[in-house]
Amino acid sequence: MMGKSGTWTNWSGIVQASPQTVLYPESIEAVVDAVRLCRREGRRLRVVGTGHSFTPIAASDDVLISLDHMQGLIEVDVEELTATVWAGTKLKLLGELLFLHGLAQENLGDIDVQSIAGAISTGTHGTGQQFGNIATQVVGVTMVTGAGEVITCTHATHPDLFKAMQISIGALGIIVQVTLRLQTAYKMMYESKRMPLKQCLQELPDIARGHRHFEFYWFPYADPCQLKFMNPTDRAVTSRKVREYVGDVLIENTVFGLLSELCRKVPKLSRMVSRISASQVPVGSKVDYSHRLFATQRLVRFNEMEYNLPAEAMPTVIEEMREKMVKDGYNVHFPIECRYAKGDDIWLSPAFGRDSSYIAIHMYKGMPHEGYFAGMEDIFLKHGGRPHWGKMHSLRSADLAERYPMWQAFCRSREELDPDGIMRNGYLDQIFGVTG
Repeated sequence: MMGKSGTWTNWSGIVQASPQTVLYPESIEAVVDAVRLCRREGRRLRVVGTGHSFTPIAASDDVLISLDHMQGLIEVDVEELTATVWAGTKLKLLGELLFLHGLAQENLGDIDVQSIAGAISTGTHGTGQQFGNIATQVVGVTMVTGAGEVITCTHATHPDLFKAMQISIGALGIIVQVTLRLQTAYKMMYESKRMPLKQCLQELPDIARGHRHFEFYWFPYADPCQLKFMNPTDRAVTSRKVREYVGDVLIENTVFGLLSELCRKVPKLSRMVSRISASQVPVGSKVDYSHRLFATQRLVRFNEMEYNLPAEAMPTVIEEMREKMVKDGYNVHFPIECRYAKGDDIWLSPAFGRDSSYIAIHMYKGMPHEGYFAGMEDIFLKHGGRPHWGKMHSLRSADLAERYPMWQAFCRSREELDPDGIMRNGYLDQIFGVTG
């Protein structure tokens, strides 16, 4: 988001930049012009969606490009169950636009404010053992490369390049259009339950297999955890909009926000607040169309680290995390989010080559996160962890090359499509080990 002073900040406020130029192109031609201008003048550019990444991946002190004026559907094929959309389209809007045509995405994450291009480029995912991250729904990409050329790419036309483009962390060029594989719009029943964490971990394989979508949240220094399920249903949509808004948005966010402020001012209260939150896990169910159920409104701001791990590592990692928390006594009250995803063959996907689990840790905005994140990251890395590209981590080029089998192949594509390095910033220079 841009402030009045010209300073750009990400959603949590931890990343700031002062772009010299901010552009809002309205066409592919305008994007091409911007890229070619940067090449001629030796400038660098980054593309920003809604700034929901917690790393400086989108930060630019030179040229910042927003695709907010390039939103909406371009072409819909109801019979083939595909749609081509402008890359700047926000996920919430996209869900409603597709629904008007009787279509829906097969899976989404728990936040829907991101642009579709930002979501796929960072490897954003939902949950469910049958489903890959959002990028696996992509069947075509149109990109303005760092060389200023327009390429429309599918697996059939450019098999290797397509695998690089599906998750590209904005390093190859600017995605302007995306074609998605869809399905007919469907309803789901959402259920929230409470269960002791020990029981949850013991029954985890059966629980995960038994539901289309499953995730759980466990609380530091507390016993109960929250289990969330979503499964297809033919039941009627529940109409409790006012009650749900009061409960899910006002009460949960407001009360948790007040408790979070209390923890920020008196950190030693974090354990107590975590236990209070665990004891108040909501229990209930509702029915709605899928795109209206996946996301949760987040009004309490935080910083986040998330790692992908082999699916079978989840229980062991959680046990080690809990032991580490007790030993080091971190002042943290935010719950830990645990999800699943199907493996894929996308070069920079954290789920490359393996069915996966994801574990996300959070720290309230304004509270020190460094020690907590570093301690948990050590555990993630020990078990083969790969970082989510939009979340905080400490890895650099050599570390990433060891963890991503197709790292060098992606780097060759980056050098080919962005020969002058105009798509880089300081953060990507560290990621790819580029100097000069």
